[in-house]
Amino acid sequence: MALLHITHDLTIDDGELTFHASPGGGPGGQNVNRVATKVTVSFDVGGSPSLRKEQREQLLGRLANRLTKEGVLRVTSAEHRTQRANRNAAEERLLQLLRRGLERRRRRRPTKPSGAARRRRLEGKRRRAKLKQQRSKTWGRDD
Repeated sequence: MALLHITHDLTIDDGELTFHASPGGGPGGQNVNRVATKVTVSFDVGGSPSLRKEQREQLLGRLANRLTKEGVLRVTSAEHRTQRANRNAAEERLLQLLRRGLERRRRRRPTKPSGAARRRRLEGKRRRAKLKQQRSKTWGRDD
């Protein structure tokens, strides 16, 4: 059993991952119906003993659209020709999803435009209004 390093303080035993192989879709010649190269890896976020309560809640919230009703995260890979390569690709994609889901998001610091920027914007608006006014026809004047 190997340990998968998610973050500096979180490792997951690869025994918590479930792998399922199936035939890949699309064209493949004579071998396509005999070889199961597409790999789906599943990880039970809701029931993982490796995750702390805060981490579990954070992942369940951030990855909600990727999880099943039971709280299982599934990642599929069928881009390679071999099952081993697809297994590695699916596992790596799962790790990236978990890392992104556990990242601390920086709070946005509200900012205001500078005084000079405000003046430039208003001056541009004045110039544009004047230009449009000059284009308009003047009614009632005989020239």
